[in-house]
Amino acid sequence: MEKITLPSRELAKNANHLTKCGVMEEMEMAKVLILGSGMVARPIVDYLLNHGYDVILASRTISKVKGILKDRPHSKPETLDVKLHPEKLDELIPLSDAVVSLLPPAYHVMVAKKCLEHRKHLVTTSYVKPEMKNLDADAKSKDLLFLNECGLDPGIDHMEAARIIHQVRKKNGKILSFLSYAGALPSPEANTNIFGYKLSWSPRGVLQASTNAARYLKDGTIVEVNGKDLFSHCQRYEIPELGSFEIYPNRDSLPYRELYEIPEVQTLMRGTIRNVGHCETWKAIVDLGLLDESKEFDLKTKTCADLLRQLVNIPKEANLKEIIARRLGLDTNHHVIQKLEWLGFFDERPIGFSKGTTLDVTLKLVEEKLQYASGERDMIILEHTFIVEYPDQQKKEKITSRLIGYGIPNGDSAVARTVALPAAIAVRLLLEGKIKERGVKIPLQPELYDPILDELKSVGISFTTETTEIS
Repeated sequence: MEKITLPSRELAKNANHLTKCGVMEEMEMAKVLILGSGMVARPIVDYLLNHGYDVILASRTISKVKGILKDRPHSKPETLDVKLHPEKLDELIPLSDAVVSLLPPAYHVMVAKKCLEHRKHLVTTSYVKPEMKNLDADAKSKDLLFLNECGLDPGIDHMEAARIIHQVRKKNGKILSFLSYAGALPSPEANTNIFGYKLSWSPRGVLQASTNAARYLKDGTIVEVNGKDLFSHCQRYEIPELGSFEIYPNRDSLPYRELYEIPEVQTLMRGTIRNVGHCETWKAIVDLGLLDESKEFDLKTKTCADLLRQLVNIPKEANLKEIIARRLGLDTNHHVIQKLEWLGFFDERPIGFSKGTTLDVTLKLVEEKLQYASGERDMIILEHTFIVEYPDQQKKEKITSRLIGYGIPNGDSAVARTVALPAAIAVRLLLEGKIKERGVKIPLQPELYDPILDELKSVGISFTTETTEIS
């Protein structure tokens, strides 16, 4: 007898009827393979198990996998080191009906090619790279959806932007300006360290993003930003009820003219939100060469202070703090110098490993100092601001759409929930046959963003929108 696969355990309410028909023993639940057990894995696992799916969670560290699954029914732990043993994907992928890759972005294309080979859908929360986009025709030919950028940023930002743009288009409106800013920060009561920042996603990713080049459009002119100058392009930004923040450009904003189909736009920038003082501090860290990955140092007998002396070429007997302050054009009691000292760059204790780059050393200090304490909440902010013109009505409007979310004390962080739940919802919709899109996609179509945004609203992740007329 042919096996029946149910996309959701909710559908098993008809179990009594199926038993009477003699097919209950043949019934199978849909299976989802999740690759990676990082900071956003748990909400995806919880959602899918709660909605009736069998979950296979595979990652390099089996203790982390088991800690997430907690021996729950319909869950299975697997060990996977995709760097050393990529062939294990050929064993795991055929066991599933869909794959969620939470691996580092460098591995997504490898996973996608395996999904093509085994005819399985794929969902990621990462940016689409050209190598992934090149798989579009192959995915369509095999009736597969490779849905990428289905997290927070990228992800929810796309969905809300597309929703507003499509509403404006229905009224024959034009998008003159679009600003989109997002940030993951400590909630106000958890903002307790001198740095004004704590880690809620990949620490290495945070550091590497600090030297990204950027481009944006201002009043019809393209502005190019070199990676080493990223934090020089910093502006103060006010958010009602939360106060003052800083924003700086995030990567290349120009492709979003075409992606969002707004060729008429004159100002377009995607940016990152941080607490006040962030940009000046991280500019100093970049200027001192403390985020460089190009050169490995012998660190066996070195302290952080030794490494800093080597970078600025001064002898051990010199006053390190004074010289660093002078190099940066600052006073020794300036908040930037205080932050560098608090983080540990002037410490005389051994670094703790024998070889590494300056980014590796900075990463170690960041991981030691910028952690959330038990019970503390993180906060995410995502804000879109549009200037819209309606030629038919001879009027302009400013539309502001804002999402502010908080983590659950001793539970899932706001970052984990807002990155994971869009992907989890997309998987469920896909396996229930409610998504017909195929190929390599991001969630810009109403078929994708409407049900995802609606369900996110039901769990407290929603935007507030304000529209004001501009005279």
